[in-house]
Amino acid sequence: MAQKTNSIAFAAADTEEAQNALRRLTARYGNAKAEQATAIVALGGDGFMLETLHRWMGRGVAIYGMNCGTVGFLMNQYDEDGLDERLVNAVAVSLFPLLMIAHTADGREVRAHAINEVALLRQTRQIAKIAISVDGIVRMPELFCDGVMVATPAGSTAYNLSAHGPILPLGSKLLALTPISAFRPRRWRGALLPEKAETRFEILEAAKRPVSAVADFTEVRDVMDVTVRTDPDVALSLLFDPEHNLEERILREQFEPDAVAPFAGRPPASAGSTPRRSTKN
Repeated sequence: MAQKTNSIAFAAADTEEAQNALRRLTARYGNAKAEQATAIVALGGDGFMLETLHRWMGRGVAIYGMNCGTVGFLMNQYDEDGLDERLVNAVAVSLFPLLMIAHTADGREVRAHAINEVALLRQTRQIAKIAISVDGIVRMPELFCDGVMVATPAGSTAYNLSAHGPILPLGSKLLALTPISAFRPRRWRGALLPEKAETRFEILEAAKRPVSAVADFTEVRDVMDVTVRTDPDVALSLLFDPEHNLEERILREQFEPDAVAPFAGRPPASAGSTPRRSTKN
C-alpha cells in the first residue's frame, strides 16, 4: 500500500478472543464501513480469513489478518500498536481462486469458488471411482479412491498437505492434483498441473458410488461431473507484514514441517491485559 490510511474496517470471528480484540481495536482506531475502507482487518484464524475473503471476493478491497485463532498460517502476528503503519508497509499478495462447476444427478449446475482447494469425496462406504481429464485429454481412466482434489499454492499447505500432496510456492504457477487414499492405481501420488489447466472429473458408477464436491465452504452432493479451473477474473488481495509474508511461510513450511504457526502472535486473553508486541527478526 502506498499511503497511510485511517480507513480501516474490522471483522471478527465469534470467539471470545476475537470479539475482545475487536472491542479494543475499534475503540482505538474506529471502524469504517467495509464498502468504504481501504483495508479490512480480519481477526480470527485461517478459517475466518477464508470466510472474509469469500465475503469480499471480487470487490477489490485488501484484507489484512491478525491471528486470534490457532494456526494462523494466513494471518499476521497480533499487535494492537501501530496498525496504520503496518498497513502502509504491508506487502500485497494477489491470489486467484479456483472456479468449480459441478453437475448433479438431478440436473443442477452449481458454481462456486475455492481459495484453498476443490475436493471430491466419497459419500458412502463405497469407494469412489473417478475418471480424470486435463484440458480435454483423459489422463486417468479410472481412479479408485476416497477422493481427489485440486489445490492452489495458497491451499497446498492445508488439506492437500495432509493428503501428502506437494507444497507449491506462490510464484510456481502450478496446481496440485492430489488423490485421497488412492486404492488403484495404488502408487499414484498425483500430478502438478499448470495454473491455466482445466481439470474435469467424471464420476463412474455414480448411483452405486456417490461422490460430493466441496469448494472451500460449498458442498454439492451427488455430483456426476466436476470441472475445475483457475478464475483469472477474480483477484484477491492479502496483506502481510514484510518479514512475515506468505511466500516465506510456504517456503519455510518445506524445511520446518512440524513448526506450528511460527509467526502467529495471539491477542491477550482479557481486555485489561497488556498486548504482546511483534518480534522483529
